[in-house]
Amino acid sequence: MYETELYAPVKAFLQAQGYEVKAEVKGCDVVAVRGGEAPLIVELKTSFSLPLVLQGIERQRLTDNVYLAVPPFSGRAARRKEVLALCRRLGLGLLTVRLQPTWFVEALLDPAEYRSRKRKPALARLLREFQQRVGDPNTGGATRRKIMTAYRQDALRCAGYLGDNGPSRAAAVAKATGVAKAGQIFLKDHYGWFERVAETPRGTYHLTPKGRQAITDLMEAIPQR
Repeated sequence: MYETELYAPVKAFLQAQGYEVKAEVKGCDVVAVRGGEAPLIVELKTSFSLPLVLQGIERQRLTDNVYLAVPPFSGRAARRKEVLALCRRLGLGLLTVRLQPTWFVEALLDPAEYRSRKRKPALARLLREFQQRVGDPNTGGATRRKIMTAYRQDALRCAGYLGDNGPSRAAAVAKATGVAKAGQIFLKDHYGWFERVAETPRGTYHLTPKGRQAITDLMEAIPQR
């Protein structure tokens, strides 16, 4: 596919809306004018890319009505969502151009001023995690390794106590470690480290083999409050 193949469908799409359309005007792939409105510019590319985004931003120095035009997205649905979010933040419009079996142009997004909406619940969770996490046990930018969260730290404290003291009641673990939610951590057993001891007072837990291995592997990461 060539960028030039996208031009005819985009031109026809804009002409159907009353625009006069011309190509390659002062370096712009497509320029469209309708009455006394601000001109509309479309930049064509065979795939969505950073150079296309930068080109669109440059065209915003001429007009607020800037669109990027690419073939329809394929593969991960998340990619289309991410692209739309990026264009929305930058105030760029987005067109997709299908050539086969017949051409079809779809306006996924129109240019508009972006107003950020803060997500207060998400911000509260972020700050809570920051405040509850002890120390700085992770390395920024790390991939392919498990993140040491505040929850994981608490679970490790509980596991460390059971490793040192044997089967114990959740209330005793909570008191000794300062992990108020020890009972919930045992009950949910998110990591498969804990198991309730049968025929003992309710709420008594011990470590599974996986839990003992976690202590061996992560002992240095068990922070002290």
